[in-house]
Amino acid sequence: MQEYERKQLLERIGREGATVGATIPERIEIQGEHIDLREFVFEIKRRDTVPAGERERVDQAKKNLRRERRERKEMIEDGDISRTEGEELTEAIVGIDRALNALENLGPTNLEAEIEAQETADKKRWMNFLKKALGQDQDSQGSHRSRSP
Repeated sequence: MQEYERKQLLERIGREGATVGATIPERIEIQGEHIDLREFVFEIKRRDTVPAGERERVDQAKKNLRRERRERKEMIEDGDISRTEGEELTEAIVGIDRALNALENLGPTNLEAEIEAQETADKKRWMNFLKKALGQDQDSQGSHRSRSP
């Protein structure tokens, strides 16, 4: 592969929005193991929340995908590969990026804790509003703050 071709492929995988319209690979080999990547991602995305037991599995999958992406990128950067092999690696990397984006954007793992935290924050904002509205907003010395007209 020519150096300019190598640079084109690397630019393509580093491009903002490279995953737009890209598909997640059906199957991918990671660390010598074949994984049904598309099925895994869609199975996880179908759920409203990711259970705590599954979260560890998802985190490990993301870690493995990042490692595989890095290794494939290094092959494009430094490997003695043909243009066709470089194209295949580039397509795989973009597909891996697409899968990683999908896995990174999962909802909260503990929906009840998320709701409770939101309600607590809402109550705190409401109490601060009421204190200000009723003129009870005090500074650290305990005196009333003066208001500028």
